[in-house]
Amino acid sequence: MRLFNIRDRMLLAALLPVTLVAVLLSTVFLAGRYADLDEAYQQRARSLARQLASASEYGLFSANSASLQAVAAGALREPDVRSVVVLDAEGQPLAMAGLTGYRTLPVLDARERQASDATTGHDVLVQPVTATQVRLDDLFYGVPSEDAAAPKPLGHVVLEISPAALVSRGHDMLNIGLAVTLGGLLFGGVLAVRIGQGVIRPILRVSEMIERIGRGELSVRGTVRPDDPLRDLQAGLNQMAEHLQQGRDELERRVALATAELRAKKEEAETATLAKSRFLAAASHDLRQPIHALGMFVARLAQLPHDRETRHLISNLEASVRAMQDLLDALLDISRLDADAVRVHRQPFPLAQLMEQLRGALLPVATDKGLRLRVRANALWVMSDPTLLHRILLNLVSNALRYTGQGGVLVGCRRSRGGSHVWIEIWDTGIGIASQHQQQIFREFYQIGNPERDRSKGLGLGLNIVDRTARLLGHTLQLCSQPGRGTRFRIEVPLAEPGSPDALSTTAEALPLDDVVGLRVLVIEDDRQSAQALRGLLDSWGCVVAVVEGLQGALTTVGGGFEPDLLLSDFRLRAGETGLTTVQGLRDALQRPLPACLMSGDTDPQLIQACRDAGLPLLHKPVRPAKLRTLMRRMVRSPPA
Repeated sequence: MRLFNIRDRMLLAALLPVTLVAVLLSTVFLAGRYADLDEAYQQRARSLARQLASASEYGLFSANSASLQAVAAGALREPDVRSVVVLDAEGQPLAMAGLTGYRTLPVLDARERQASDATTGHDVLVQPVTATQVRLDDLFYGVPSEDAAAPKPLGHVVLEISPAALVSRGHDMLNIGLAVTLGGLLFGGVLAVRIGQGVIRPILRVSEMIERIGRGELSVRGTVRPDDPLRDLQAGLNQMAEHLQQGRDELERRVALATAELRAKKEEAETATLAKSRFLAAASHDLRQPIHALGMFVARLAQLPHDRETRHLISNLEASVRAMQDLLDALLDISRLDADAVRVHRQPFPLAQLMEQLRGALLPVATDKGLRLRVRANALWVMSDPTLLHRILLNLVSNALRYTGQGGVLVGCRRSRGGSHVWIEIWDTGIGIASQHQQQIFREFYQIGNPERDRSKGLGLGLNIVDRTARLLGHTLQLCSQPGRGTRFRIEVPLAEPGSPDALSTTAEALPLDDVVGLRVLVIEDDRQSAQALRGLLDSWGCVVAVVEGLQGALTTVGGGFEPDLLLSDFRLRAGETGLTTVQGLRDALQRPLPACLMSGDTDPQLIQACRDAGLPLLHKPVRPAKLRTLMRRMVRSPPA
């Protein structure tokens, strides 16, 4: 509720002067009347006392008590007189009328005296009674001297009078004054309200119209009256509302046109993006197929005996293939993160096992560069996805080793200050990162000091994958670096209660190199080069291989007596067949859960989810031979239920 609105202020402005004038006049009038009443009361009391003194002169002179008693009794007829006492010259009472309320008499001398008794509140007047001096015009006596001594009083009259009537009249006058003041205020208020209506109502109409315009009701208009004191303002306000409405209509029309154009542009962009996505998906699939075959051929070629120069050439070829595979794997990780296809599986696990895996994977890299890699683990358990956390740490430590020329890299972990999390920190003595680059290094393909795009310096995707994976896990990632002194990455992971020591078992047991010798593998691949490359690689491992192009060929091969131990199938096959339907059809024909793996150049998240739902492992082409061999070992040792 708003206090002191315009109506209240107008009324206050009208009533305040009236109130001040009425109060001031009433105060002056009452003060004057009080003074007049008090003066009249005092004069009456003194006059009454003097009259009693004059009337008592003869009685005191003649010692006539009856006459004095009559004078005292006659004074009681006055309404304010409470008692009268006539005293002789020695102060002895000669006559008394009424009940005296005072306790002590004032001083008795030749002067008039007046005092107020605190007990009763009455006024006590003492009037001396002196003998009347008769001036004789006698030649013998002469004229009395001015300096003659005053005659001694014959006695005194003590008059006790009550001021109650004075107080009562004062109260009556106060009430009358208050009534007159309130009447004046009421009259002034009514008059102010009646007069102010002519000003307040137009102002309220204008105020209400402005408020409605502020709420967006631009179609509101006010009536312009000839007797309205604000008619010019009302007319101007109507004109302003008209202009605002026209402007809003024009703006809405332009916004509608711009929205339609943006919608059309958006549809064009979405169509172009969809076409680009289809093109990139097709290009990615078609690019991955020959690279996949190339990787298999190179792996098979490296197993053959060669001279020194040829081995050097094959080593360079392997490095080129590995660089293409790294780029495609990084792009696959980015696309999976973009499509929200990465599923998080949080579980408690010990950090020690994860750190040991990290040491085993990167210690050879550090040794080759002449760097020290120190991994400090402890007995803490954390709550996270071990696979994704391992990938984050692997990228961070690999990046630290890549940009460290001398010194080393330290990986450690310790409790946070609150005690509910653990800080995993990676310290290096590398070149450091300037402050202006510390936010940009997490962008895709951003590299500092690599304008030539040297593959040995990375692809510029690792830190972007690290940042997005950390946000996916809900872990805080921090960076602190000084150029020339090194860099520290810190990731904050929640602590967990310790569990079974075997909670994390991601490291596979060491198997002999001939663990897949004699393994019967059925390959379903419609691409001739990929089929030849995979057959050659599997033959070099000692496997018994049968290659077909679809489900019908697989059924024919199995019907001819080939009992496969493992099925490797491409996802896209001829005649609209897919690897999912082929695996299921072959399992139905064999009536057993044949271990199977799908390989595909598609990176569609729906394909990844479909394989996950079917319980089939999916390898994206190009497939690394070592990864394929490890998967084959695991599938043979742990066949599906």
